[in-house]
Amino acid sequence: MTKSIYQAIHPDFKFNGSYLSREELCNIALDYLEDDLEYLKNTGSFLLKWFDDNDFIEVQTSGTTGTPKLITVNKIAMYNSAVATGSFFGLKSGNTALCCLPVKYIAGKMMLIRALVLGLEIDLVEPKSSPMNRDKFYDFVAMVPLQVENSIDKLNLIGQLIIGGTKLKPELASEILKSSCKAFETYSMTETVTHVAAKKVGMEAFKILPNVSISLDNRGCLVIDAPKLNPGIIVTNDLVSIISDAEFIWKGRADNVINSGGIKLFPEQIEDKISDKINNRFFIGGIPDDRLGEKLALIIEGENFTIEEKIFKDLEKYEKPKTVIFVSKFQETETGKIKRKEIMNSIIKKEQL
Repeated sequence: MTKSIYQAIHPDFKFNGSYLSREELCNIALDYLEDDLEYLKNTGSFLLKWFDDNDFIEVQTSGTTGTPKLITVNKIAMYNSAVATGSFFGLKSGNTALCCLPVKYIAGKMMLIRALVLGLEIDLVEPKSSPMNRDKFYDFVAMVPLQVENSIDKLNLIGQLIIGGTKLKPELASEILKSSCKAFETYSMTETVTHVAAKKVGMEAFKILPNVSISLDNRGCLVIDAPKLNPGIIVTNDLVSIISDAEFIWKGRADNVINSGGIKLFPEQIEDKISDKINNRFFIGGIPDDRLGEKLALIIEGENFTIEEKIFKDLEKYEKPKTVIFVSKFQETETGKIKRKEIMNSIIKKEQL
């Protein structure tokens, strides 16, 4: 496949209400580079790189599981990802879309590529926590949970919504299900050019996108084979249960699993059970313990307050935290994800002093 095919602009593509040629789009991109707003600078830079002579794009990872880094993604892989998304969600040329995620990262970049490849009519807005500041209907939108939470009263203006970045809280999922919007949680990473699987909000199993195969390694972690997106086999740290060739259930991160008294505990599953009982941001971590090996700790962001016993009533005996620790402000990535490891390392160092 030649460059001209994956860089071609679909005849139905619209950007902020206008049909644009490649030259016109590049001129807008040049203007964006001179703008004071960072999201426009990032958009301009990306569009110019998309249309340059290189067959790859450098993309910054979010830093969820390590230090943010630049990786190389082939442009043909981004094209293939856009086609797979269009097929999975039934997107058609002329559908309206909203780009409200930072184009600095792969999720925002791919919203623009989907529009270019599939012929969507896309509007670009500043990636704020409340992006739906207009009464316009969009067929397809991608958001992170905080944006969804701040757009609950506008969800009826969205046909299909994909949500990524972090896991949805059950109470937010319940609010989403009250709307007419068809919402999906996505399983994604920069290395697979955003999502390779999605599940309807309220459902348990993720369904994989076209041209993706899945298996397990000896740890029970997901292994992804998606040759049209990445030439290598991707071994993840995500513990899953595979229920068919095309479906899996996510259980948690292998590097988050806590071994307490010989029992393996999944923090994410415990967090789900108490997520609607604590208003502050929180997570479950493990602290070294002479007797248990590790003891469960509930880490809460903010000033100290009294934890009522009823918060833990839905937990099994071994899932109940042995200690509660308050941290005034969580460390987080540029995209707002909690840096669990860094926070826990800091807590453990203080405990050892």
